[in-house]
Amino acid sequence: MLTGIGSGIGMDSSVVESKKYPGLFQVSTTDFFYPLVENPEWMGRIAACNVLSDMYAMGVVDVDNVLMLLASSTDMPPECASIVTQLMIKGFDEQCKEAGTQVSGGQSVRNPWPIIGGVAQSVCKSEDLILPVNAQPGDVLVLTKPLGTQLAVNGKQWLWNAEKWTNYAPYVSEKLVRRAFAKANKQMMRLNRTAAKLMHKHHAHAATDVTGFGIMGHMDNLCSNQTLDVSMELHSLPILAGMAALDRRCTSFRLLQGFSSETSGGLLIAMTEEDANNFCEEIMREEGEPAWIVGKVTEGGGRKATLKEGYEIIEV
Repeated sequence: MLTGIGSGIGMDSSVVESKKYPGLFQVSTTDFFYPLVENPEWMGRIAACNVLSDMYAMGVVDVDNVLMLLASSTDMPPECASIVTQLMIKGFDEQCKEAGTQVSGGQSVRNPWPIIGGVAQSVCKSEDLILPVNAQPGDVLVLTKPLGTQLAVNGKQWLWNAEKWTNYAPYVSEKLVRRAFAKANKQMMRLNRTAAKLMHKHHAHAATDVTGFGIMGHMDNLCSNQTLDVSMELHSLPILAGMAALDRRCTSFRLLQGFSSETSGGLLIAMTEEDANNFCEEIMREEGEPAWIVGKVTEGGGRKATLKEGYEIIEV
């Protein structure tokens, strides 16, 4: 019997044991987005990555099926809406194929803003899952993608408005904003599937993905779900270069407090320090991308998540 399911709802995905086939679990999640990048094909890819990320956070490496959620814009000229819609579908479908799954159907509507997203589903055995409940005192926390995507996307948009950009130009260069935006796009279109595989290999105890609530919001949620009375503390924040400086000027995003939203962000994983070091080395070998030990799990403290005073900023 798989423990930690409770009423049948997992933290990042729904996990429900089959009534007809005991010992098998239906894992599913759903998400959708309005546009945040100019390229509609990239937007489709980013949306697919974000939908699948909730499954990867539960240790589900192989997703059986994806349903697409789609809205074609009624505010665009029809010929433009047709092109944008087709490209979003193309990007979403191709990203799912790269993840080893398929888009077999879905639902489409018309809406003023284009929307793209989906529902991911898989049937799993208990050993396929890593429930977000078993962090142990002495574990460290690993993050697999840098932070700052929300600021990078907004910073790129501010470049279009000369009057608005004058507020930020003294603090971060246009070149650095464009670099952060390009890096953010690359990271948002990067699947967390390799990380999910390595979670099993390196004995992860618990994980979540970092998206709309920022790293502190998701760490707090992860911490509150633990079986043991543990606390979690971040001592480092890997941030896209230039975005910390931008956040100091534009304080509404709260990136430096750990609450800036991320899109298709990395996994935050609790594991032993030895396993974490091996995990970080292997993901670098396989993907050419770093992962960082960013925090620790300690005994007691009432399942609270904190950001260490004087934490380190790692510019990426």
